[in-house]
Amino acid sequence: RRQTGAALNSDNRPSGAVATTSRKALAGLRRIDLDGLRWRVFDAKGQVLGRLASQISTVLQGKDKPTYTPNRDDGDMCVVLNAKDIGITGRKLTDKYYRWHTGYVGHLKERSLKDQMSKDPTEVIRKAVLRMLPRNKLRDDRDRKLRIFTSDEHPFGDKPLEPYIMPPRQVREMRPRARRALIRAQKKAEQQGVTTTKNGKKEEEKVELSA
Repeated sequence: RRQTGAALNSDNRPSGAVATTSRKALAGLRRIDLDGLRWRVFDAKGQVLGRLASQISTVLQGKDKPTYTPNRDDGDMCVVLNAKDIGITGRKLTDKYYRWHTGYVGHLKERSLKDQMSKDPTEVIRKAVLRMLPRNKLRDDRDRKLRIFTSDEHPFGDKPLEPYIMPPRQVREMRPRARRALIRAQKKAEQQGVTTTKNGKKEEEKVELSA
């Protein structure tokens, strides 16, 4: 009988989804000039989607190189692992939607980010990266250099892989005007205590400051 796609072949090797993923990962590499390109590996586990996509788009465009030129495709190969463990902040899982039109009247389709993560998490990262790239003729070539996998398994074990270290997150300091307003509010709270009566009205009581 014919075996199913998830079954093993005569050599005890998986011939189903794993083989299909490997074929998709290796497809299109012949159209890329790999001479002089670096293989950068991104681990998406626990990373924020937007911050990770911005770093990937920077490497794909070659902006991390001193020889960057907007009209040339000097970006490196990007291999993204553990796409299913990407971090989503806020309420994007339920509030963010992907919409597309089939071409027929009234056929506007939409899918939430939560459903897309359960269906194919690799497309979530791919769409985030592609929407950060310039819309020009180099976009398709840069898309071919992006290889995304749901787990940490990939067919590029024979390549000179270089793990990419994410830069530390830079938290913006409070603006001077807001800092001064915060200090004034703290001093005012120390000098005056605010209490609420039964009728809901606020009464201010002066507090004696100790010397």
